[in-house]
Amino acid sequence: MLVVQKYGGTSVGDLDRIQNVANKVAKTAKEGNDVVVIVSAMSGETNKLLDYARHFSKNPPQREVDLLVSSGERVTSALLSIALNEMGYPAIAMTGRQAGIKTDSHHTKARIDSIDPQPMQQQLKEGKIVVVAGFQGINENGDVTTLGRGGSDLTAVAIAGALDADVCEIYTDVDGIYTTDPRIEPKAKRLKTISYDEMLELASLGAKVMQSRSVELAKKLNVDILVKSSFKETDNEGTLITKESKDMEKVLVSGIALDKNQARVTVFGLEDKPGINAELFNKLADKQINVDMIIQNVGHDGQANVTFTVPATELEMTKSVMQDFENRSNEINYDDSIAKVSVVGVGMKSHSGIAAKAFDTMAKENINIQMISTSEIKISMVIDEKYGELAVRALHAAYELDK
Repeated sequence: MLVVQKYGGTSVGDLDRIQNVANKVAKTAKEGNDVVVIVSAMSGETNKLLDYARHFSKNPPQREVDLLVSSGERVTSALLSIALNEMGYPAIAMTGRQAGIKTDSHHTKARIDSIDPQPMQQQLKEGKIVVVAGFQGINENGDVTTLGRGGSDLTAVAIAGALDADVCEIYTDVDGIYTTDPRIEPKAKRLKTISYDEMLELASLGAKVMQSRSVELAKKLNVDILVKSSFKETDNEGTLITKESKDMEKVLVSGIALDKNQARVTVFGLEDKPGINAELFNKLADKQINVDMIIQNVGHDGQANVTFTVPATELEMTKSVMQDFENRSNEINYDDSIAKVSVVGVGMKSHSGIAAKAFDTMAKENINIQMISTSEIKISMVIDEKYGELAVRALHAAYELDK
């Protein structure tokens, strides 16, 4: 088998943990597998390097930032390779460039254009474990680029696709995907399998285990992802993220997600005419502001009220964009004390009453729903932030996810 393994920052956080990773990789190789390992920088290293850059400049050139922060993963890959060689397992560390990863030129948030697998395949053919520095590649000019948040996961999935690996194992500090955040609901259960689409919804709705970009790419390349713990030796089956099957539709709901990084914007008395919404949301898009839920209520006298949500971290930028509209409306209201709670499951496609149960559960807990958004496999509700965790626990119990 060809196994791709990825280890995150906490998994390689110090020298002892890097040795622990070396032991796991050696065990996988000893079982007769070809192994490619992708590593993140040691936890805290990237932030430290960024602090160094900010010491000299509040706005350092992005090209230089990429060259700087990419060094963190290179350090980890070299150390892991040294540890494996010392244990008697031939290994070679490779940068993104050496591994054949080509990207576009959007520094600090580049996208992978292509991977030439030949350099890695040659090393595997020679019997070596290949250790790749994650989170990085090169553009057409030969400049180092980085892939943004979750970039090492993205590297792992892309390499697994390029090498046609049998499985892509993502090792992290949790032992899989849970029905909800166990810190909010201790009765949360680890899922054995989850579909790409369900994982995409959970990732975009606040679940932190996997980044949406990595799951999107895995779905596109048909790469199975196995999320496991770096720190558990027993009962470490993890969660398999894979394509949807008929069996998955028997489960009504797979998970409950809570996103507290939400803010609501309401524009009152906006002129109700063709093109006004296009103008408003194009201005937000130009600033890369991610608009989520949108509701329009047609008022009277040719006026309309428009309400939408944005990440709370982007609220100040949103306010600056909305200045253009302040003279055109009666009032603009901002509220960052909201949360979005979501019910996710592919079973919604073939079962009725899921939404009714969610709304009934909120009513029984006396929680007012301010906005609602639905898709084939998701129901999202905006509520007061102070009721967020209560809503998660109530919905988790209502759908019997602890069973």
